[in-house]
Amino acid sequence: MSDKTRRKWKSEKKQSLAEKVTIMSVAGALTIGFVGLIVGLYIYAGNLFDKFVNDTFELTGTARLMSRNFAEPEILADEVVSIYRGLSEEERGGTGSDAYHEYFGKVTELGDYQTLYKVLNDLAVLNNVDDVYYAVYDRDTASLIYIVDPDTRDGYIKEPGDWESVDEKELNIFLSWDGLGMGIPHYSFIGGQDPWVCTVGTPIGDESGGARGYILADFTLDEMTHDMLAFLIRYIIATIAVTAFMGFIIARLMERTTVKPINAIATAAQNYVEDRKSGNTRMEHFSSLHIRTGDEVEHLNLVMAQMEKDLSVYMEDLTRATKEEVRVRTELDMASQIQKGALPDSFPAFPDRQEFELYASMEPAKEIGGDFYDFFLIDDDHLCLVIADVSGKGVPAALFMMASKIILADNAVMGKSPSDILHDSNNAICANNKLEMFVTVWVGILEISTGKLSAANAGHEYPALKKADSGFAIFKDKHSFVLGGQEGMKYKEYEIRLSPGDKLFVYTDGVPEAQDPDGNMFQMERMINALNEDPDASPEQILGNVRGSIGRFVREAEQFDDLTMLCLEYKGPQKDNK
Repeated sequence: MSDKTRRKWKSEKKQSLAEKVTIMSVAGALTIGFVGLIVGLYIYAGNLFDKFVNDTFELTGTARLMSRNFAEPEILADEVVSIYRGLSEEERGGTGSDAYHEYFGKVTELGDYQTLYKVLNDLAVLNNVDDVYYAVYDRDTASLIYIVDPDTRDGYIKEPGDWESVDEKELNIFLSWDGLGMGIPHYSFIGGQDPWVCTVGTPIGDESGGARGYILADFTLDEMTHDMLAFLIRYIIATIAVTAFMGFIIARLMERTTVKPINAIATAAQNYVEDRKSGNTRMEHFSSLHIRTGDEVEHLNLVMAQMEKDLSVYMEDLTRATKEEVRVRTELDMASQIQKGALPDSFPAFPDRQEFELYASMEPAKEIGGDFYDFFLIDDDHLCLVIADVSGKGVPAALFMMASKIILADNAVMGKSPSDILHDSNNAICANNKLEMFVTVWVGILEISTGKLSAANAGHEYPALKKADSGFAIFKDKHSFVLGGQEGMKYKEYEIRLSPGDKLFVYTDGVPEAQDPDGNMFQMERMINALNEDPDASPEQILGNVRGSIGRFVREAEQFDDLTMLCLEYKGPQKDNK
């Protein structure tokens, strides 16, 4: 990491890993705490509600017992209910009014009423309850008829005979309870001045089926709020304390087991890069850290330590391989220069000879190739032309090419015919060909004064011939076996009569077999078309036309084989020599 990159990273870094983990842990703990709070509050509220129901039920039971000990509540209830049922619906509709209360005026003067009033009021005061009262549920009119209600809160004063409608569910809960069930008769509703009220009762009744009274007590949500608020405060304080403690512990733990080891590994990696740049080959950047966390961080350090050792070995091997590659490439470049230097490449080749003009080129697919061409004067009247293609590529093919070129040239300068040149060269090559390589060769000897071309073909491509009055066309000459294939082979010879203006084009298989990106070959037809773009052009221009056509065909495809071409134009004997 460069200093610029490191400064940029530090400036962009918002939080450390420990801070992120701590924040995530605290957020997770708070989320769990919030969910726990909702669940806990729900459970606590349920338990608290059950406790209030039980406590209120016990209170009403106590009130029932005391009421029956000090008075006769059933008789009082019968009196109030009797008056209530004797009223018309219109008279009942005036409940709560002074006129309505006059119907029940004598009830408040009864001793049982005054005794019950005092008992219920004292119990309410002693137990800090707002309302403990005595009432009767009347199924016929679906109403609750108040008998004794000492509640003096504004808007809640109920005189004997006052009534209020109740729904069927409340009626069934209280009127159907036989005292033996598992539950406690209670009913919750929303109404009046309190947003939520729960009524709990204990029956006082006539077993003969007459009016049944209930000692009832109400508690509201306000009475539970204090306990729930206290629970909520304690829970929040505990959650905050636990979360803060967890965040502190996790931050310290992450600092010790993760952040510091990772920072140490990062520093070691930075030192490793800097030492590499400075040439220091020390291999103890990671192994010297001694990280013992027993988790993936320790494993990472072990992997980095092993990577450092492997990279060191790899770099040593790479250095040696690079040096070797440089050496080999240097030698290949030298071999390529030697090979190019062995081919005649100075044009015009024979500037003082006006009887003919020739041009040749060899473009290897690799650094060095296996194709070659050659041309030289055997004497003043005979020009030798050679083009060949060695099997294989690379250094072995180049060495075999050099040897073959020398052997062919040595036999040609001795004045032999083309067939004899190939025969004797083949025997010389076969005599020491342990790699069983071979070479295809076309060799021709032009008698300059007459235009007679004697030639022989050892498995090479057909030449292309242009007569003075036509374009280029393939000349299917006589083929014989390749050189180096079998000792003692005989080679067929043929003659071509060249007239002034005739041209001869010879090439290796890299020309028709050049491939485009889709694997399609250039083929002979395209080669002939390229030759006939301007058949009257100079040999150099003709080779340029063919090479340009190949380039347009193969486009970006890699060169598949060596491209070697030679073109000869015969212009006729010099008039001065006649």
